[in-house]
Amino acid sequence: EETIRFLQLALYQGRSAKTTAALTIEMQVSDNPGLQQSNADPTLFCTAMKKNRFYMLTQREPEEVSKSGESERDVFNEKPSKEEQMAATQASTERRVGDTASIHTTMGDVHIRLFPKECPKTVENFCVHSRNGYYDGQLFHRIIKGFMIQTGDPLGSSVAALLYLLLCTAPMVVTSYVCVGNGTGGESIWGGEFEDEFDRNLRHDRPYTLSMANAGPDTNGSQFFITVCPTPWLDNKHTVFGRVTKGMEVVHSISQAKTNPRNDKPFEDVKIVSIIIK
Repeated sequence: EETIRFLQLALYQGRSAKTTAALTIEMQVSDNPGLQQSNADPTLFCTAMKKNRFYMLTQREPEEVSKSGESERDVFNEKPSKEEQMAATQASTERRVGDTASIHTTMGDVHIRLFPKECPKTVENFCVHSRNGYYDGQLFHRIIKGFMIQTGDPLGSSVAALLYLLLCTAPMVVTSYVCVGNGTGGESIWGGEFEDEFDRNLRHDRPYTLSMANAGPDTNGSQFFITVCPTPWLDNKHTVFGRVTKGMEVVHSISQAKTNPRNDKPFEDVKIVSIIIK
């Protein structure tokens, strides 16, 4: 038994149910449950020294033991342990990610299988961006026939067309902005960039592989690409985090779009409508 020093006591008097008949002494000491329920049940509330909980002292009998064999009388609110905090964080992360993604484009749907166990941070970044609508309306701003299709640059929408008009009228004004819309934009859900996640079982060994675009080691942001052929030279340089399971013909059709040879941008816009995570 532990020694408890109770503090900050408060009494709740309770209120008895109204009865239409007067109770005699014999009726009050009887075993009639109906009469016993009409009695008031005062409850004492209090805290205790160096205890992160409060106590309720009452005349009621303890609740019945649950089916698991453990009493549910005590509700603890102490600071969780490190193990409990890690478990809660992991559960929260698992809710943020999914196992599949459906990329709805202006040319059709592409269904993806994701790999959250092998590259959890990359998949979380992709799923949260998708659920927040970050990719909605974004262009496939870079398409290389027989190689891959790339998207995920929030600056690659109508900015490129606007810059073209500006360059025609006032080229000196936009000299320092000509890179905008050609694959240099985007950031992670944490802001900035995050590290690569390579797995020896996830390689660029087949077409229709979903992988992260980057500008060098540990520079992942929001951009990604889907290959249309095996690209083994990208292994250990770009994080593979998914595979196309359905809609390969859509990926192939997008890869066949006519592009500007100077920047690989398609002449006709191909956009992401939305991405659904499940």
